[in-house]
Amino acid sequence: MPGQNTGESTGHPTFEDVWVMFQETDRKFQETDRKFQETDRKIKEASRIIGDLGNKLGIVVEHLVLANIKEKFNRLGYTFTKMGPGVLIEDPDKKIITEIDALLENGEYVLAIEVKTQLRIDHVDEHLERMEKLRSYADHRRDERKFLGAVAGAVVAENVKKYAQKKGFYVIQQSGDTVIIENPAGFKPREW
Repeated sequence: MPGQNTGESTGHPTFEDVWVMFQETDRKFQETDRKFQETDRKIKEASRIIGDLGNKLGIVVEHLVLANIKEKFNRLGYTFTKMGPGVLIEDPDKKIITEIDALLENGEYVLAIEVKTQLRIDHVDEHLERMEKLRSYADHRRDERKFLGAVAGAVVAENVKKYAQKKGFYVIQQSGDTVIIENPAGFKPREW
């Protein structure tokens, strides 16, 4: 009809054209959002599986390292009589002060062992802090025994081993089908 503008002859979109574009854009946004949600779900599931695997690997490493660790330290002259894996240290209000992977004890010494799959320098530093907490806790309880520390790992890089020993820790590491306690000539463990 003459004088009626349908939008087709001028090249401008009609209301219906714009409405269809908005609907298509909305559909694409919804589809993209659904894909993002599905991807997010898959990432969370993969993270959970990897976390579970990491925890299981950590448990295996702890069992390998701790299997006969009391006897290995006793061969160094300590005569530990008690060993506790997974020890929680709590204050009187049952608030956890720290957790220790393994604690060896006798009347004179307490040895706190931290076990990691792959030992890193930050793990050594964290264990230093843990040792300070243990000493403070022991002082509060009038426990005058000497506290020693050890760090262990299935994988321990040379620089990490040297760093840990410099900080006064025994280093326990996987060697073939057994574990060894690294204490080079002249090594003197730090006492807290």
